[in-house]
Amino acid sequence: MNTEQMLAEIREANLSYLMLAQSLIRADREQALYRLGISEDTATLIGTLSPAQIMKIASGNTLLCAFRMSDDLVWGLLTNHSKPGANESVSRLHASILMAGRHEHA
Repeated sequence: MNTEQMLAEIREANLSYLMLAQSLIRADREQALYRLGISEDTATLIGTLSPAQIMKIASGNTLLCAFRMSDDLVWGLLTNHSKPGANESVSRLHASILMAGRHEHA
């Protein structure tokens, strides 16, 4: 993949992310805050963007979304590598609880 292709992929990801975020915010604000890991102020801003503003913001060369899990415990739970023979649904639930707690501190 060359640089131009990578930048095009970033712009496409940005547009998809902003459109999804705006839809989630408009449909269920509380769920959107949790699922996106954003603040009330950010949700208000994204929720009020016009299509032209979304296109302009998405066209940048910096990826707008980021991984929310930065520690090995959560990644281990999500990938089910932390405990051999662990129940996948229990591991995912545990990861969700950990991430929800981190959202509360954001």
